[in-house]
Amino acid sequence: MSAAASRPPVDPVLPAAGLRPPTAPRHGGSGTTESPLVRRLLIAGAAVFLVLFLVLPLVVIFANALAEGFRAYRREILNDPTWDAIKLTLLMAAIAVPLNTLFGVAAAWCLTKFDFKGKSLLLTLIDLPFSVSPVVAGLCLMLLFGAQGFFAPITNREFVLNLGITTVEFSTRVVFALPGIVLATVFITFPFVARELIPLMQAQGTEEEQAARVLGASGWQTFLRVTLPNIKWGLLYGVILCNARAMGEFGAVYVVTAGQSGQITLPLQVERVYYANMVRIVPAFAVASLLAAVAVVTLVVKTAVEWRFKAELQRKG
Repeated sequence: MSAAASRPPVDPVLPAAGLRPPTAPRHGGSGTTESPLVRRLLIAGAAVFLVLFLVLPLVVIFANALAEGFRAYRREILNDPTWDAIKLTLLMAAIAVPLNTLFGVAAAWCLTKFDFKGKSLLLTLIDLPFSVSPVVAGLCLMLLFGAQGFFAPITNREFVLNLGITTVEFSTRVVFALPGIVLATVFITFPFVARELIPLMQAQGTEEEQAARVLGASGWQTFLRVTLPNIKWGLLYGVILCNARAMGEFGAVYVVTAGQSGQITLPLQVERVYYANMVRIVPAFAVASLLAAVAVVTLVVKTAVEWRFKAELQRKG
C-alpha cells in the first residue's frame, strides 16, 4: 500500500475555509506536544512540591509527637483538657455536618431542577464563605449575638425552671457557648456539599425526574429512588470535605469563644498547649497529630470515593 493510500481522507471544506486538517500527536501518541524532558520536569516539580508541603510536614508532626515515646504521647492525647476538646470537636461536627448536608442537597436541588428569580444571587451567597475570612465571620456573629449585639436582649438571658423536685437552669447564650461554635462552623463549611452536588446534578439533567413524575411518583419518591442514588457518591464526597473543614476550623471558632476554658476545640487546643509548653514541643505536636490523622484518613476516604465513583461511571458508560 502506498503512502498516499494510507493517509486519512481530508475534508474538502477545510482547505476551502483556509484551515489545515488535524495532525496526529507526536511523542508516542500520548496526546501532548511537550517533549519528554519537559514532562519529566513537570512531574518532578509536582513530586517535590508534594513532598515539601504535604509529606514532610506530616513526618515532622508525627516524629515530634512520638519524640518522647508512645507512653508520653498517649498521656498527652488522653489528658482531660485534650479529651474534652476531642469530645467538643466531635459534637460540633455531629451537629454542623448534617445541617450543611441538608442545606447542600436542598440548595443543589433548587438550583439545578428549577428556574426562579434570584437564582444567581443564591449561587453567589453559597460561595460567600470562600471569600470571607473566618475571623470576619466570627466577628459578624459577635456583632449579632454578643453582649452589645443586635440580638443581645434575646440571646444573653439566663432562666431557672422550677420543677418542684428540682430546678433546671438554661441559657439562650450563643457566643462563648456551643451554639456560637456550631454557627461559626456551619457558616464556614456550608458551601462544600452544595458545590460538589451542583455540577453533578447539572450534568445529569432532569429527564429521569420528569419520567418518574409522569409515571406517578411523588416528590419524595422521585428524590429517594431517582435523584439520591445518582448523587450518592458526590454527596459522600462533599460530606467528607465538609467534615474535615469543620474539624479543622480555627479562626471563626476562636473569635466566638475567645479561647475560654470548656469551649476549646482541637485546633484551639493545639494553640493553647503550644503556648503553655513552649519548652516541650511534644504536647502540642501530640494534639496536632490527631488533626493530621484526621487529614490522612480524609484523604484516603476521599480517594476511595473518587475511585468508586469513576468505576460506577465506567460501568454505566
